[in-house]
Amino acid sequence: MLLAGDIGGTKTLLGAFDPSHARPRPIAVRSFATLDYDDLTTMIAAFLKDDAVNDSTIETACFGVAGPVIGESATMTNIPWAIDARRVRSAFDFQRVKLLNDLEAMAYAVPVLADDEVHVLQRGEASPTGNIALIAAGTGLGEALLHRVDGRYIASPTEAGHADFAARTERELALVRHLTARFGRVEVERVISGRGLLVLHTFTHPQPCTAGVDVDDPDAAADISRAALDRRCAGCVETLDLFVDAYGAEAGNLALRSVATGGVFIGGGIAPKILPALIAGSFMRAFCAKDPLEELVRRMPVKVILNAEAGLLGAAVYAANARAVR
Repeated sequence: MLLAGDIGGTKTLLGAFDPSHARPRPIAVRSFATLDYDDLTTMIAAFLKDDAVNDSTIETACFGVAGPVIGESATMTNIPWAIDARRVRSAFDFQRVKLLNDLEAMAYAVPVLADDEVHVLQRGEASPTGNIALIAAGTGLGEALLHRVDGRYIASPTEAGHADFAARTERELALVRHLTARFGRVEVERVISGRGLLVLHTFTHPQPCTAGVDVDDPDAAADISRAALDRRCAGCVETLDLFVDAYGAEAGNLALRSVATGGVFIGGGIAPKILPALIAGSFMRAFCAKDPLEELVRRMPVKVILNAEAGLLGAAVYAANARAVR
């Protein structure tokens, strides 16, 4: 048995898996509110109380972490948690504990996803030897690469969500001026994330929101998306339009940077919830508007990941592979 985790700024998934299958089989999976716990070890201890989990059989653990991983430690980007693999290994007597960036972990799930776990935005022509790119907007924005090396995929993390946002239109230039005045620097995550939806909503609403969205409400990002999809507020519609255009453009930028002829995958919690807006066309128009390489990106498959536990699955895939080569 192995232990896998997908540790996010809002929610954490922990799961025990049977590694004897090509795709590790879940035995027990539990969701936790991340900040209800002081640290990862107390959360793991709570998970191991599950009757379906026998912690004495767990040798290997892998955790995807929403933040940069340096050596055996990681600091969460959006919450005050520091995670140390050595501490986890010692606390539970695990033989191996690995920390991955959360998008790096999710990337390992991509090759084992079933057809019904993705929605195709652009079929393209996948190269069996090409690289794959992954971008995911949720609480923040993550990006990762899957490099094809000697017949297998090796995931590579990035912190590209904290790179500079690139405006492409007059409206986006106005947005950058607005955000620069507020924040001093405009990173991609400032626009393309759940919090980015709130920032965009403020920009597009000089007058009160006719849908009654309260940006201080914990569910405000979802409320904005629903109001836009139902077309209950012109400002919310523009908010989602700006978000989708920027998301498509950044996905296309990542596709170019990685030469993702194996495909581009859209992960994270937001994409499945706004799928009608992604299907409508502006996402792919922004993705493909990459002259003089428009023909290249038009050949790249683009798919939305529908499996909400892809990050957890990827951590389990990595752990199973590490266990196999021990």
